[in-house]
Amino acid sequence: MRRYATSKFRVVLLLALIATVVFIASSSTFAQNAGGGGGAAAVEAKPQKQGILSLILGHIDFVSVIIAGLSIWGLTLIIQGFIKIRAGALIPEVSTNHIRELIGRREFKELIDFTENDPSFISRALNPALKRAPSFSSMKEAMETAVAEQTSEQFRKIEYLNIIGNLGPLLGLLGTVLGMIEAFQDLMAAGGDANPAKLAGGISTALCHTFLGLFLAVPCLAVFGIQRTMVDRLTTQGALIAEELLLLIKPAEAKPAAASVASIRPGATPQPAIPGARKAPVPVPPAVPS
Repeated sequence: MRRYATSKFRVVLLLALIATVVFIASSSTFAQNAGGGGGAAAVEAKPQKQGILSLILGHIDFVSVIIAGLSIWGLTLIIQGFIKIRAGALIPEVSTNHIRELIGRREFKELIDFTENDPSFISRALNPALKRAPSFSSMKEAMETAVAEQTSEQFRKIEYLNIIGNLGPLLGLLGTVLGMIEAFQDLMAAGGDANPAKLAGGISTALCHTFLGLFLAVPCLAVFGIQRTMVDRLTTQGALIAEELLLLIKPAEAKPAAASVASIRPGATPQPAIPGARKAPVPVPPAVPS
């Protein structure tokens, strides 16, 4: 699934979103032009209520552009996250079964080569451990380090959704404050006799930034929580499988008999004990006549 993480996929997604926005904007403009064909009577008529989309597209500023860019980025991260954070991508059964077969056939050279090139979670966890053989304590320590590193890497990938979700309301607040400043400056320029309808329109335009910020933050934070749970569950499952496979290739421990033989001092010849055997009596030397 690496092709989804390439820049080409992001460019295609960006173009699709831009085309959607342009289509909506053109449709809104067409509807406004169609409704404004009534001549002078339509100009003198009472201002009609505008939709949120028309209000946003009619008053685009730098804050709206930044929020739109973050929305595209957040949507890209959401799609990529759901593609990559799944059992079939992180811990595929094909790779796990192949590793089990190599361990069963005791083909450790091929096992090292396979885990070196395989991008799955299990292979990346086992490869550093295999390079530390035959010390099992070193192998286990290397595997735990690799698992922790991969888990942190997965969390770092989705952390950008948390950042975007927290920036959304702040950017919306910034746009609202700037819009309110502009609306009250217009009121001051009119000497306090500004049209209330115009002032209300300026305030509603300013509040659109708050809406955009919340519209950006809510999905990003919601998906971040979901994907964080998915990462935690899958990495824990992968760590358990990697530990199980590591125990299958655990080097054989030294037998206790070998340790007892090694503990005998040099030069001594151990004699096997015979059950029920009695010690031979020590001969007493004959008495010497005086």
